[in-house]
Amino acid sequence: MKTITSILATTLILATATCFSAELRIGLIGLDTSHVIAFSKTLNDPKDKNHVAGGKVVAAFKGGSKDIESSWSRVDKYTEQLQKDYGVKIYNSIEEMCKNVDAVMLESLDGRPHLKQAKPVIKAGKPLFIDKPMAGSLRDALEIFRLAKKSNVPVFSASSLRFGKTTQAVRNGSVGKVLSAWTSSPVSLEPHHPELFWYGIHGVESLFTVMGAGCETVKRGKTEDGRIEVTGTWSGGRTGIFREGAKTKGSKPYGGVVKGEKGEAEVGAYDGYAPLLVEVIKFFQTGVSPVPERETIEILAFMEASDESKKLGGQPVNISDVLKKNGAN
Repeated sequence: MKTITSILATTLILATATCFSAELRIGLIGLDTSHVIAFSKTLNDPKDKNHVAGGKVVAAFKGGSKDIESSWSRVDKYTEQLQKDYGVKIYNSIEEMCKNVDAVMLESLDGRPHLKQAKPVIKAGKPLFIDKPMAGSLRDALEIFRLAKKSNVPVFSASSLRFGKTTQAVRNGSVGKVLSAWTSSPVSLEPHHPELFWYGIHGVESLFTVMGAGCETVKRGKTEDGRIEVTGTWSGGRTGIFREGAKTKGSKPYGGVVKGEKGEAEVGAYDGYAPLLVEVIKFFQTGVSPVPERETIEILAFMEASDESKKLGGQPVNISDVLKKNGAN
């Protein structure tokens, strides 16, 4: 049963959405990723073939990480493009930006500053979507959820891969109960983040979308041709495997196969950003997350457990131990 406080919080969000008609004012944090351009085009341009109505990007805070070249080298370029093409106003602080928006998308490429950047948004009471990875560590993600819950501020995080058409069909029962699955995505590494956090998270998100929460153990190994392979055992003996995408010419960068009680299906395809943005706008309007908090927490725990297993030479690691180590209840 919802508490009176949470009901009031949701009512306030709905009232805000109504007050601003069908178009919410959205603020961006972190202009160091191509997502800010792609998302702004999809949301702001009614002529775009993938246009998603309901919100418009109107403000932004630059951000950027000085120790990641792919972060700091992009900020000025994307800032200029957002101003020129979409009239986005740049603010010198997140606090000031939050005074002029109804909802926030935290887009910073680097997951490490996400907790610090999320705090003023939560304090301002703005619904918050956090792009992948939710944070640079499981511990930081848990703290974001704790602060959001304490302040009754809705927050969710996801990769766009979660909302692929075939992946969602399986999640909604197209093959019945999922018995086993494997998914894959590229795994580009970034030394400041655990191995899978930077890009492998896409395939891990697809895996959890079809398997759901309930992963118990994680074992990190390699395929015969040397690619990363992480095997998770779920409750009831079900198995989910994430593999680094094949590097051979012509291979699909994202993919996977699910075996269910009613048959098999391909999953894990990338279907663009529009399906994600549809869910983000719904979330901003209702305050209801399309992704269970526990599932997001387990995704991060799975990736950290993979790192731990690697350090232990491929020994299985219990998810419960990783969660406990990071202060989860």
